[in-house]
Amino acid sequence: MKNKLPSHKENLTYNAPAETFEKAKRLKREMTKAEKQLWHELRNSKLNGYKFRRQHPIAWYIADFYCLQAKLVVELDGEVHELEEMKEHDEKRNRIMENYDLTVLRFKNEDVFGNVDEVVDEIKKHLP
Repeated sequence: MKNKLPSHKENLTYNAPAETFEKAKRLKREMTKAEKQLWHELRNSKLNGYKFRRQHPIAWYIADFYCLQAKLVVELDGEVHELEEMKEHDEKRNRIMENYDLTVLRFKNEDVFGNVDEVVDEIKKHLP
């Protein structure tokens, strides 16, 4: 069963608590190399005019990148996401975000380093 969708005013952060905002601020200052590289491609509405936010609070989680217009979350996964407990955590997190009618795309850091253009093309496919 899907959670009740938040009002338009709440839609941006899905009632994220204050501590999630504080963590997001810290993560913005400490972006990984892969996040910085992809952010360079997403920032300033470069993808067909769609605005992406980085390290954006959504409920109890922080999305690496979020586009409100497309209801699209983009996550970059480093090696730690290969651990079984992290895979389970990521799956739970995806389900929660999907309950808010968000689409979640996941890429490995190596995908960004190896061919950021392919990553960007895949993201574009999910923009209306």
